[in-house]
Amino acid sequence: MTMTTLDFQQLQADLAQKNPRPILKKALELFDNIAISFSGAEDVILIDMALKIRKNIQVFSLDTGRLHPETYRYIEKVRKHYRIDIELLTPDRDVLDNFVKNKGLFSFYEDGHHECCGIRKVEPLRRKVSHLDAWITGQRKDQSLDTRQNIPEVQIDSSFSTTDHTLIKFNPLLNWSSAQVWDYINDNQVPYNELHEKGFISIGCEPCTRAVLPNQHERAGRWWWEEATKKECGLHAGNLKEIAGTPSITPFLQS
Repeated sequence: MTMTTLDFQQLQADLAQKNPRPILKKALELFDNIAISFSGAEDVILIDMALKIRKNIQVFSLDTGRLHPETYRYIEKVRKHYRIDIELLTPDRDVLDNFVKNKGLFSFYEDGHHECCGIRKVEPLRRKVSHLDAWITGQRKDQSLDTRQNIPEVQIDSSFSTTDHTLIKFNPLLNWSSAQVWDYINDNQVPYNELHEKGFISIGCEPCTRAVLPNQHERAGRWWWEEATKKECGLHAGNLKEIAGTPSITPFLQS
């Protein structure tokens, strides 16, 4: 659909502070060409909720090649449980081969995770969303006090939009706490990653994720060797920019 600046600003106002279901419902009403990003963690509840609104949902997951075995088993469990297709996005083989040949398998411990994430996550996602009008993520404010406090329920995805293609991003879980997410999982018997029973809260690639101690923040287990303000992999790189101020939406929408 074509959306003007005024349309989008009204949509943001309508969805502000809303719970996940009305945000999901509006997203699925507005866009046919929309997909849910399933990370293999607790954002599976987006699939559970969406299927109660619309049966023909599109779901994808990033297969970086470095996920935990438990996560691969979990993705298959979700596929069978909901009887849905889950498209697995993989890195460009030639680019990845050159990267590993030149820098090895664990260069991120020395020079940061962004180059590796760029190849294994961002580039495959960019390929996918270039063919979408909108996508749905499992971002929550309480996942990161440093990078996710200022994001809205719906936004122009400035990281992946171009002058020829405006991409809308919906964040239905934004205002829910981790406790609310797990209440929903337990109340609705939603399948979850077995790593959650082993002290893992925020789950990413195996070399870059570890269990957290009691009372530690969930993102403490992600890229633990880096500063907290750098803990975005590039999929939501716009969050880092929004710490300093919300980017203008004007370049991507009609006036």
